[in-house]
Amino acid sequence: MPCDYSLYLVTDRAILEGRDLFQAVESALRGGVTLVQLREKEISSRDFYQTALALKDLTVKYKVPLLINDRLDIALAVDADGIHIGREDLPVQVARRLLGPQKIIGYSVSDIEEAIYGAKNGADYLGAGPVYTTTTKAVTVEPLGMEGLRSIKESVSIPVVGIGGINLNNIREVKKSGADGASIVSGILGSGDPARTSRELCDAWRKG
Repeated sequence: MPCDYSLYLVTDRAILEGRDLFQAVESALRGGVTLVQLREKEISSRDFYQTALALKDLTVKYKVPLLINDRLDIALAVDADGIHIGREDLPVQVARRLLGPQKIIGYSVSDIEEAIYGAKNGADYLGAGPVYTTTTKAVTVEPLGMEGLRSIKESVSIPVVGIGGINLNNIREVKKSGADGASIVSGILGSGDPARTSRELCDAWRKG
């Protein structure tokens, strides 16, 4: 499936505060989200599998790729479009060997050295961040800012997606950095109307 990285939704149940995950994701898809990553840290493998199966039906309906965060076994079990991993997960080259050449592999990076490693070892795209300060994920590195994001983009030939603290107020800056997309969690799922917010983000990206 062709991959448009421009508006990349990453799920987080905590931000939903009890609202239905599938309803929120479908609302965002109606608004124009182009890629969905399912991230689950607190549920059993069986529940993760069942959630991924149901979410895959939804993303197929909207012709949008579904990636699984970290869990290669879940990605394989539901035949997801790919996986997103970081340096504490399986090495990129091992994930590539197990997934095969047709699946999407994303790799999290926070500096140029990590970016070059990911690009050389089989990643299809890089998730670079945090671009701005974020409260949705514990991080121990300083935000990249526009200069850091631009430097990572210039160091590799594969797509780079900015992640961390991106919202309507700064998504155009991310676009101007040369990034290929914006990965957003709370900026979409924290909204009372994910469809409207996603449309506004899409418009801002296109005009950026």
